[in-house]
Amino acid sequence: MKPLSPWGGTVPPHVEAVERLQGTAVMTDFHNQPGTARGLCSQLRRLVGSLSRPTAARLATWCVLAGLSLPVASADTATAIKAIQQVSAEGKGATAAVAAYQELAGGSGESVPALLTALDTANPLAANYLRNAIEVVVDRALDGKQPLPEKAIEAFLADRRHDSRARRLAFEILVDINEKNRDRLVPGFLDDPSVELRRDAVAQVLGQAETLLKADKKDEAKSLFGKAMTAARDDDQVQLCRKQLGELGVTVDLPRHFGFLMNWKLIAPFDNTDKKGFAVAYPPEKELDFTREYASKEAGVMARWTDGATEDEYGIVDVAKLLMPWKGAVAYAAAEFDSPAERAIDIRLGTPNSWKVWLNGELLFAREEYHRGMSLDQYRMRGQLKAGKNTILIKLCQNEQTEEWAQRWQFQLRVCDATGTAVLSADRKPAPAATGSD
Repeated sequence: MKPLSPWGGTVPPHVEAVERLQGTAVMTDFHNQPGTARGLCSQLRRLVGSLSRPTAARLATWCVLAGLSLPVASADTATAIKAIQQVSAEGKGATAAVAAYQELAGGSGESVPALLTALDTANPLAANYLRNAIEVVVDRALDGKQPLPEKAIEAFLADRRHDSRARRLAFEILVDINEKNRDRLVPGFLDDPSVELRRDAVAQVLGQAETLLKADKKDEAKSLFGKAMTAARDDDQVQLCRKQLGELGVTVDLPRHFGFLMNWKLIAPFDNTDKKGFAVAYPPEKELDFTREYASKEAGVMARWTDGATEDEYGIVDVAKLLMPWKGAVAYAAAEFDSPAERAIDIRLGTPNSWKVWLNGELLFAREEYHRGMSLDQYRMRGQLKAGKNTILIKLCQNEQTEEWAQRWQFQLRVCDATGTAVLSADRKPAPAATGSD
């Protein structure tokens, strides 16, 4: 969506050309298409030279919001970074941030490592200012054939403690400096905590495996496809690895690879008439005793815990099929997870229903929204496993809509680390025979 102009309803003639530049792009385009970003920035620099400082400041604000960038002046890097890091989404510190952005964008290439490091602790708005400033500094250095601190930028990239997106930006800068850096650096990303960098490495290995396969070197190809499968985190790459390995006689355990929980205890139906059940703490929220039974929303029907194992290769638990397709109802699903040590995890959920998730009795997150679709890793929550037995509880609410597309009452949940690498229960059972997703 085109951002509002800081000039109000009428755009001054001397920036009409700038507005036209933004008409076909948004911020995500610049992140994914750095060449397009640099081309637009070059055009901006040709337009901004004659603007007064107040007009340039207003233009800089608009350009940051639009995902564009322009240089104005240079000053003390550390002070300017501090000013930008203090900007808030509510607008606090915006005037100082715009001035600091202008100073940083006018700085030398030597400032790039410091700007990249600042992204580690920047809030989303501050990160946008900093990334745009980096783009401008790098663009100007490359256009003017001026040196950039390549060794320092590569050292930043090599330090995996840094912010993943900042490291990706460092990699792109290194490739812009010298395209040969791509093939030299990418192999080292195969186990990288940055999913974006890892994806490049997996793609490279897949390309090598496919070349071997075309040369009828099946054993070598199988080895590389297995290597790519182990490293892959994105579903499209996982599926490609799985397909090729399957054709080479290797079975892939997708639930294990992703960390889907396949064995659950289920109980229903509690009342969700008129969606009132989302806010009601039914007995499973107060106690988890799988031997107990409770009054349900259905006359003469007791709600009892029952086993709800799934054979779906993406861990989809279909409550409507495993229990009954009740409408206006609440179901609970519980699973135990044995961890050998205390550790941080991601719990990633997919469901088209309203839901709440608890880990060891602590509510991690909740969302009251019905039938918005379902996808892998749709919702991500951070949690802390304790050593030994842990309990994950899901509340899943179905409303009373009768349309065909509103009948899904299901979920999938996986446990992994921040990179999407599966974290498996110590007592994990073998996966049932896969049937595929509906």
